[in-house]
Amino acid sequence: MIKITFPDQSVKEFAEGTTPMEIAKNISPRLAQEVLAAKVNGEVWDLTRPLTHDTAIQLLKWDDEDGKHAYWHSSAHLMAEALQQLYPNVKFGIGPAIENGFYYDIDLGDDVITDSDFAKIEAKMMELAAKGETIQRASISKADAMKMFGDRGEVYKTELISELEDGQISTYTQGMFTDLCRGPHLPDTSYIKAVKITSVAGAYWRGDEKRKQLVRLYGITFPKKKMLDEYLTMMEEAKKRDHRKIGRELELFAFSSAVGSGLPLWLPRGTQLRLRLEDFLKRIQKRYGYQQVMTPHIGSKLLYVTSGHYAKYGKDSFQPIHTPQEGEEFLLKPMNCPHHCEIYKITPHSYKDLPLRLAEFGTVYRYEQSGELHGLTRVRGFTQDDAHIFCRPDQLKDEFLKVMDIIFIIFKALNFENFEAQISLRDPQNREKYIGSDENWEKAERAIIEACEEKGLPAKVELGEAAFYGPKLDFMVKDAIGRRWQLGTIQVDYNLPERFELEYTGDDNQKHRPVMIHRAPFGSIERFVAVLIEHTGGKFPLWLTPDQVVVLPIGERFNDYAHQVARELEQHDIRVLVDDRNEKIGRKIRDNELKRTPYMLIVGEKEQENNEISIRKQGEGDQGTMKIATFAAQITAEVDDMMNRWEKEQRN
Repeated sequence: MIKITFPDQSVKEFAEGTTPMEIAKNISPRLAQEVLAAKVNGEVWDLTRPLTHDTAIQLLKWDDEDGKHAYWHSSAHLMAEALQQLYPNVKFGIGPAIENGFYYDIDLGDDVITDSDFAKIEAKMMELAAKGETIQRASISKADAMKMFGDRGEVYKTELISELEDGQISTYTQGMFTDLCRGPHLPDTSYIKAVKITSVAGAYWRGDEKRKQLVRLYGITFPKKKMLDEYLTMMEEAKKRDHRKIGRELELFAFSSAVGSGLPLWLPRGTQLRLRLEDFLKRIQKRYGYQQVMTPHIGSKLLYVTSGHYAKYGKDSFQPIHTPQEGEEFLLKPMNCPHHCEIYKITPHSYKDLPLRLAEFGTVYRYEQSGELHGLTRVRGFTQDDAHIFCRPDQLKDEFLKVMDIIFIIFKALNFENFEAQISLRDPQNREKYIGSDENWEKAERAIIEACEEKGLPAKVELGEAAFYGPKLDFMVKDAIGRRWQLGTIQVDYNLPERFELEYTGDDNQKHRPVMIHRAPFGSIERFVAVLIEHTGGKFPLWLTPDQVVVLPIGERFNDYAHQVARELEQHDIRVLVDDRNEKIGRKIRDNELKRTPYMLIVGEKEQENNEISIRKQGEGDQGTMKIATFAAQITAEVDDMMNRWEKEQRN
């Protein structure tokens, strides 16, 4: 018999060789119908894989990310099986699950897939799914794998196999389709009830622009047709909220091929919005004792060799800049932390000086493949709202809690009220991926877990998701239509202080290492603005929006009064425009509704005579008439409440 430990720490005994599916059936028939995969000692397994030792197990359903991953990974194989039948000459690259669905990279030879082919691929997938084909795992030797896939002319698979170690290769077979794969997968194809091919694109093999460009076919599947319908409705709404589309409409940002891919240009209106976000965070940081610093956009390559970043990311980053001096190399700054370590080292520190909190809106550069670039969410140059806190070990948890408070303030001010927290820890089975001692890692991980417990913040623990230098707490925000975005991160780091030999003199007059906290509440300004645009649909909070008010004269003879209204409002620091185009008032209202301006002030003969304005509020329509001074006071109070609510709450 073997002992099985469940997430609630209860333990049951089962016969050796029992599968996770049999355990699910033992618990309840309903659970057996819903379970998709199992997490066995932290590793995700197929439900049909026998258990041979005492094991901790979690049965994964659709609501579990790992459960969805297994479901969509199996769906990628189902799509490949359908493609193999529809396009007999197809060669397969890789087909992973992604955040929403899956894709497969394929070489079609002379064949072509367009949007018009999606329906027949979906139909073939549903035909195969209905057969309920068993998905069978098999371990295979490297030689047999090379022969199997080589005989089929699968050049991409044989390249992958050549890099694998013998004894660690597995295949999965369903029907007439066999794929090289580590898994895990569903027990059979009948679980897949609804299919949608979502898009087709090009992708270089293994992300190398010098290699052949393959076809990347994206899809998504669900266990119920209703869930697919809901997803497609959400995607239609997402198209309306696309930050690239709204960014163009509101003239916030642009891209130029002459400047370079993935390098955004902030236009005047977008720059206003961005600077207000920065100013808001600066106010909060000042209250929490941060000091602003500025560092160069480049740094010596040796700086990043010392930090360890070059060894981890150097091959995938912008390549070194060579100077006229032989052997001298610089890098475009890929992160701010090494520079901040050097600032810390400039002056000696005592235990009384700590914590030292250094903040910077620092622009960094990372080379992303052209196929991965996407508006502001995936760029090559971006600005982090970065800060690094250098503290004593006994100050770590308190500083971590204060950073959590800052993130909560920002989320509340911008109406991100639906969010989840994720504690990202080391992969205990793959520790060579990380730098630093086990002792320091254990202390850092324990501090994050205790901080979340103290805040009463439920947090999901994910093994293997830590940064290479330390564990972290990430915040996943749900936007207005239910999509999850990773925004805000706090990371604990004992390792960079070691690498940079940072010190402070303790109360024992001995030298000690500080602990370093990396934190970025926005994450990056670019990505944060993109998410904010899609969350609000471009209808920003009144304190943040580039234009708060537009004055609409109903005819040319009221233009002078409209500009008078604007001047009076500007004296109250209200951002106001005048739309004095020679257009009918109905057209002006419609146009400014599309621009998402919060308030429209309509002025005509009656308003001019009474020194008043007629007010329309975005999305709410007519609000009646009001004196200019009264409206200015109302707007000022509304903005003040939005921006200063956090300070008032702290005082209370």
